[in-house]
Amino acid sequence: MSDHTLTLMQWLSPAFPVGAFAYSHGLEQAVADGQVTNDASLQDWIAVLISEGSGKADAVLLSAAYQSDTPEPIDATARAFAASAERLKESDLQGAAFCDTARAVWNIPISGFTYPVAVGAAARAKDVPLAQTLPLYLHAFASNLVAAAQRLMPLGQTAGQKVLANLAPIIAATASNAQKASVDDLSANSFAADIAAMRHEALTHRIFRT
Repeated sequence: MSDHTLTLMQWLSPAFPVGAFAYSHGLEQAVADGQVTNDASLQDWIAVLISEGSGKADAVLLSAAYQSDTPEPIDATARAFAASAERLKESDLQGAAFCDTARAVWNIPISGFTYPVAVGAAARAKDVPLAQTLPLYLHAFASNLVAAAQRLMPLGQTAGQKVLANLAPIIAATASNAQKASVDDLSANSFAADIAAMRHEALTHRIFRT
């Protein structure tokens, strides 16, 4: 195993201080509305996010940032593309935290980027292969949503791991497609998830920030 792989695993570990545990990406609202009720509906929800929604968009933004000498315009596009105020806050705060730690530990000169742009820029700076970065980023995205679901609904550890295992082909395909993508390929068709993220802003009783 290379040092690059270990670095990437550290960046995308739940132990890395970006506060991912505090965000449900609108899933809390979907559970409250009865749109996600079990492992099958959870798997479908995450699959659409990765293949057609914000997960796919993050992968495209990460890839574009990795391939650019000047990620600032890509970061501006990422902010404009956020579907709701909470989605922007989630990406902004996690990205800023990632940048702070990357500077402090690896001396990577990045600051204030949204999360996918920060990871893409850091991977480029440390010569971590894009082909490794993209699927592990998407896997971390899916893992965090499964962990959130386990706090929101009856979902056992084994069932959660089955969901992640079943998502592997979608993660791999989305990551592969993103390697060849540019910001011109940005799109999102996960309207139910976007609406849930917007409605979460007004959810009275909640445990997640988004």
